[in-house]
Amino acid sequence: MAVRALAEGKMKDSKQIQRRQFNRWLVSASLIPMAGKALVLEASRPKPRIAVVGAGIVGSAITYHLAKRGLDVTLLDRNAVASASSHGTFAWINASWAKQPESYHALNQMGVDAWHRLQRALNLPVKWGGSLEWFAAPERQDRLARDVQEQQAWGEPARMLTELEALALEPRVAFGGAGRVALSPRDGALDPVLVSQLLVNAAKNYGARVIEHCELLRVDETTEDQRQKILGTSCGDMAFDRFVLATGADPSAIHSFAGFDLPQRSTPGVIVVTHPIPPVLSHIVVAPGIHIHQRLDGRLVLGEQEGAPESAAHKLRLTARPTRFPSKATASQHAQRMITLARQYVTGLPEVKVEEVIIGWRPLPLDGHPVIGPSPADPNAYVAVMHSGVSLAAIVGELVAEELLTGVRAPALAPFRADRTFEPVRRY
Repeated sequence: MAVRALAEGKMKDSKQIQRRQFNRWLVSASLIPMAGKALVLEASRPKPRIAVVGAGIVGSAITYHLAKRGLDVTLLDRNAVASASSHGTFAWINASWAKQPESYHALNQMGVDAWHRLQRALNLPVKWGGSLEWFAAPERQDRLARDVQEQQAWGEPARMLTELEALALEPRVAFGGAGRVALSPRDGALDPVLVSQLLVNAAKNYGARVIEHCELLRVDETTEDQRQKILGTSCGDMAFDRFVLATGADPSAIHSFAGFDLPQRSTPGVIVVTHPIPPVLSHIVVAPGIHIHQRLDGRLVLGEQEGAPESAAHKLRLTARPTRFPSKATASQHAQRMITLARQYVTGLPEVKVEEVIIGWRPLPLDGHPVIGPSPADPNAYVAVMHSGVSLAAIVGELVAEELLTGVRAPALAPFRADRTFEPVRRY
């Protein structure tokens, strides 16, 4: 039995090493031009004209990588850069226990690595330091420990700490007798609006056109060339060879412009951003009921773990997907409620002034996984819609640009194509 267990352990280690080697190969392949035949084709054919619709963090990253690769790219947004889903996100970069199954976890691991590359290339303000997470219920704590063991098997350096070990990392955090705390040391956070704007500016430096306050209204084919598209927008008609829909939680864009129904269960969450305060946290703190992190500029960001109460009144109010509360008084009440909860976990938290209270809408496909790739109804319409948009934006930008430039499909994106069967799975 011992020999058999040893053999099985070696086989498992070998598979993990092979998977990590494959991921490294895949990422490196996405950063260089394709060799051989693909290189000849790339050099001989004209660069396609591509529109990216949606200037959130995913659309901004895709635009940057397309422009960097020399493509003729135009970014359109009906409002302003990062004014919708990316504005109302907690902005946590991670490959955590919730990223299931292994293929999705691996994509998020690649996402963390890609953010480091992008940060170095553009000097982006990303705060690294890891996250500390725990739950109130003992049974949920036990499951967290099992999930962390699984992450370790998948190559993630997460581990369970004692409460004393966690206090040594974050002396001002009250862990409430949790006993065990999960540390994910590779996690980071950013300001999604600022980083999206920096990506857009970098794309402009490579020749990208960015048109804000320009809404996509319709998609038509040209009469001369059925492979080309005319995008009818509020600022005029434009011709493109292909277009990318990075439209976030918009419930109708995929059906209207890509010709298929994308089942979504997008959910709201409250985000509170404070004015800057002196440093109090170095890690992302994922406490029972609330997420807390402090940006490099000193602002605290609070994210509510639970969504809106299940009531007819709330359902009616949320039908139009508002991003703001109906009054400043209501917004202030929600902010103070979340700050009070944060004070339970961050001892000695100074008085804070609230800068912004946002209702953020998560672009969440029914099974919780990204939808990335050509539309099943129109190969010239490419879809990039996902939760974990902040975690995935950097790697998705790389891989989508590579696919659009070369026509070679990335193996890492195979589980996330639009023509899959969507099962209702509630992971978070």
